Amino acid sequence: MKQKLVKVLKIIAFFALGLVLFWLVYKDQDIDRIKSVLKNDVNYLWIWVSLLLGLLSHLSRTLRWILMIEPLGHKPRVLNTFLAVMVGYLMNLVVPRMGEISRCGVLSRYEKISFTKLVGTVVTERIIDVIMLLLLTMLVLVSQFGKILQFLENNPHVKQKFDNFTLTVWDVLALAGIVLAFYFFRKKIKKSAALVKVHEIMLKFGEGLKTIKNMKNKWAFILHSVFIWLMYYLMLYVVFFCFEFTAHLAPLAALTTFVLGSFGMVAPVQGGIGAWHFMVIQALIVYGVSKADGVVFAFLAHGTMTAMLIVMGLISVLALPFLNRQAH
Repeated sequence: MKQKLVKVLKIIAFFALGLVLFWLVYKDQDIDRIKSVLKNDVNYLWIWVSLLLGLLSHLSRTLRWILMIEPLGHKPRVLNTFLAVMVGYLMNLVVPRMGEISRCGVLSRYEKISFTKLVGTVVTERIIDVIMLLLLTMLVLVSQFGKILQFLENNPHVKQKFDNFTLTVWDVLALAGIVLAFYFFRKKIKKSAALVKVHEIMLKFGEGLKTIKNMKNKWAFILHSVFIWLMYYLMLYVVFFCFEFTAHLAPLAALTTFVLGSFGMVAPVQGGIGAWHFMVIQALIVYGVSKADGVVFAFLAHGTMTAMLIVMGLISVLALPFLNRQAH
């Protein structure tokens, strides 16, 4: 009971944090102006294009996940896998990082695949996604270094957070102490029942991590990895054409906005609410877009993206039991 209460409180805390960030971004804005711009000054055709690109990225993620699962001796159905992915996105809007666990649970249930092995494949996915984000970050740093400096100068608290990622001497010493403790007491640790159980789980987990090595079609995996992030970027870029105040901006300006917004998504709040808005608005400011216009842009881009994930996620939750009952 106590553990459930703690989990619920964490969910509420993360959600509250997102709402606070969202409120801080929008508290001083002219709501009537936002409504007017959204009603009269938006070319919504590009929103539909954006949503289509988003669906293509989710389909590509589905196909890439199937490529990773095949070395485990299973070939899950595309529809079940796609619906599991969409349920994962929905759950991320409820509890940060819960989506990865949720989609593994869904696919394990309907395709009879080891849950632990599936988690291993998803961890591998996340490693690849981090690599892709870092590559894009390097591209932005090289091509838009002056703009990034301006962004950090405008937001010193963000710069401080990036600085906090660096390890201190005490961090290194603490890590070294843990490693030495495990080394000297390794014989006793290995004999413990808890470690034996953990070892069994890690073996299954390791099988999931090795899927890239045992994959038959590695080129398809690489192409899907690139395509997913290309669609993510284009999904945001086409929204620039919805407004006169962003339509003239170059693709690299959109890439910078996308990368900074992606770091906002890493924040421990549901769907990056508030944090994503802040990063995108501040990125647009360094390219000459007023804060008032950036607020409208972020609201529309994030709102439509989130709405699609909610609709598709709910459809997936309802469809999965029905489709699999029919299949049997």
